[in-house]
Amino acid sequence: MLNKREARALGIYCSRYRVTNKSEFLRETLMKAILKRFDDEHPTLWEEPEPTLFSKDKN
Repeated sequence: MLNKREARALGIYCSRYRVTNKSEFLRETLMKAILKRFDDEHPTLWEEPEPTLFSKDKN
């Protein structure tokens, strides 16, 4: 899954920040990134960040 350089970087990180379970750390980190992206890109009813139906400023 990881090449030698990535595995070494992970090992250094885990040693430095006292991560005891590498698989749990990788799983949690990966899932946080995936869920954040899903949350950021979820479909909306409006293309605008805020609904503009009742705004006073008409374009």
